[in-house]
Amino acid sequence: MQDTAKGGGKSKKAASNLIPGATGDWEVVIGMEVHAQVASESKLFSGSSTAFGAEPNSHVSLVDAAMPGMLPVINSECIAQAIRTGLGLKAAINLKSVFDRKNYFYPDLPQGYQISQYKQPIVGEGEIEIDVDGEAKRVGIERLHLEQDAGKSIHDQHPEFSFVDLNRSGVALMEIVSRPDLRSAKEAQAYVTKLRTILRYLGTCDGDMEKGNLRADVNVSVRKPGDDLGTRCEIKNVNSIRFIGQAIEVEARRQIDIIEDGGTIDQETRLFDSVKGETRSMRSKEEAHDYRYFPDPDLLPLELEQSYVDGLAQHLPELPDEKRARFMKDYGLSAYDATVLVAERENADFFEAVAKGRDGVVAEPRDGKVSANWVINELFGRLNKEGKAIADSPVSAAQLGGLVDLISAGTISGKIAKDLFEILWTEGGEPAEIVEARGMKQVTDTGAIEKAVDEIIAANPEKVEQAKAKPSMLGWFVGQVMKTTGGKANPAAVNEMLKTKLGI
Repeated sequence: MQDTAKGGGKSKKAASNLIPGATGDWEVVIGMEVHAQVASESKLFSGSSTAFGAEPNSHVSLVDAAMPGMLPVINSECIAQAIRTGLGLKAAINLKSVFDRKNYFYPDLPQGYQISQYKQPIVGEGEIEIDVDGEAKRVGIERLHLEQDAGKSIHDQHPEFSFVDLNRSGVALMEIVSRPDLRSAKEAQAYVTKLRTILRYLGTCDGDMEKGNLRADVNVSVRKPGDDLGTRCEIKNVNSIRFIGQAIEVEARRQIDIIEDGGTIDQETRLFDSVKGETRSMRSKEEAHDYRYFPDPDLLPLELEQSYVDGLAQHLPELPDEKRARFMKDYGLSAYDATVLVAERENADFFEAVAKGRDGVVAEPRDGKVSANWVINELFGRLNKEGKAIADSPVSAAQLGGLVDLISAGTISGKIAKDLFEILWTEGGEPAEIVEARGMKQVTDTGAIEKAVDEIIAANPEKVEQAKAKPSMLGWFVGQVMKTTGGKANPAAVNEMLKTKLGI
């Protein structure tokens, strides 16, 4: 992919990404290697369970423990999940790929090598579109390959010994490698956020960073704008979106300070310490030849039929970008509202259940906007306040949809709707039945509204004169009428009647 930051004029966006230094502005260049655990019940080359939280070494087969004579057998579902992910990234699917041995020693890697893919990965070039501060940007995907995860070394259980838990050993990972197209910490965070959303929509990875199911190696270098790429350092295993941003900013500043002091950057692997807010050296950066890659002799090349790939493509779900465009078209939503709603598939499904109406008919754009406001502002706001996930919402999509239907029909006002929402949240029930039983219907009887309006006008002659001179005072009268009627008067009818009576 072309380096858009090299040469030519710089956009306002590009200029805003520059980092000031003692010798002028610097540009950070970022590439990401995201390790996503494949959503599958068993490991890449064995039948052992991938369930999280089991007792140490309880999900370990003889293959995972690398016992002599044990041969890997590939998990077909992991292959399907990798292909689905590649299709979701608009990437090329390679019908022939090869598994290689990547040789290095770790105490929690029993084989002494990792089965990975090198020159012939299962997925080739693709792209992701991200949005940063309202500006769209395409980020190139270089490749996606499958590989085994290693086990876990545990150092805090004994004063003298370390322990090894092999439950993760052999778990399937997708390593998704981006082009060095990212130019700020914010762009990198947006990229990982979008990638995680796509994986969750596809059901190929749950994206749970707390469990280590999604983690990122972040390659960072700096240069003067327009110069060739600088020497990069890799920050390993960053496990939160917030830490990714912090690590990039800290590492970019470290490199700038070294170069401006006359030093040079050593290509190395570093770790981010979130407590101290710094990166520290872990080891010198390995190159491909250091790993002595060669095709795994126990695994034949993986050859796929195009019809198999096409079959998987036919059953992909609607992805975030397509869903966002449809929400804007079908429901008249703003780009911002649509983006918020599609960020999680469960949220998008909940909104659509509300907006489609009880008869399954797509709502008019006006009702779509009303539905979005209630889902985003009222429901999400209350869920966040109480620390609940949407799956645990006390108010169902059918109940919230019923509330929106009552607003659209003019049966209840916005104020009454908030009271109704509170009842639904704390007590439950069917919205229309609650409104009927508790006398919450909006007053549309013009005679009753006129009586309330006349009383307010008669009691406030000074305010009447002020309103005639300053029409914005009309809102005060509307508020008084609504207060008098317990919020039940139709606000539109009140407005019209007051304008007529006051001659505004």
